[in-house]
Amino acid sequence: MHHRTVAELMTRQVVRARRDLPFKEIVKLLADNDVTAVPVVDELDRPMGVVSEADLLRKSADQADPSGRTPIPHLEAWERAKAEGARAEELMSAPAVCARPEWTVVEAARLMEVHGVKRLPVVDETDRLQGIVSRSDLLRIFLRRDDVIREEIAQDVLHQTLGLAPSEVTVDVREGQVSLDGSVEFRSLIPIVERLCRSVDGVVSVSTHIAYGTDDARSSATDT
Repeated sequence: MHHRTVAELMTRQVVRARRDLPFKEIVKLLADNDVTAVPVVDELDRPMGVVSEADLLRKSADQADPSGRTPIPHLEAWERAKAEGARAEELMSAPAVCARPEWTVVEAARLMEVHGVKRLPVVDETDRLQGIVSRSDLLRIFLRRDDVIREEIAQDVLHQTLGLAPSEVTVDVREGQVSLDGSVEFRSLIPIVERLCRSVDGVVSVSTHIAYGTDDARSSATDT
């Protein structure tokens, strides 16, 4: 099986901000490039953090409302410092949470989830910026055609990895939803088939309707 890597999905032409870029220049950078955030890099092009529209809006939220209808929100000390910042390095969210080019979609998605971020700068072994990968980039694997997914499962998973003949287990894929039918020799093989199919890029769900000849799981439990 070939799992799509971050290098295959990331944007390579990265809009970035230098650490000393002024507030208004950052706003212009976002607007001119139609992006909502950019990595902030040091003199060696290593990501220090990410500055986003949300970071910049803290400055507006920290201002008094001329109408008097809304109170000034309470800000923590670090939020107050960012709201008063004037350069990229003062406004950014830091440190930068980064990915590596060789990572799989699963690895990148888990890191995003853990840190609650929408994008990851991608760095090489020297921590220099190579690209940026976003949530929408990772979701592109679900645009794979059903026939391509079916072929990968039938050939790579069932035949090459598990040694099953086409007559033993058949595969149907519709809108990324995989249905497996057939029969295998041992019951213990069924969850392995299901797990490997779920790991194929673009698979939304897997339903199994596979019979078995020998309940080796029960035999193992009896032997112990």
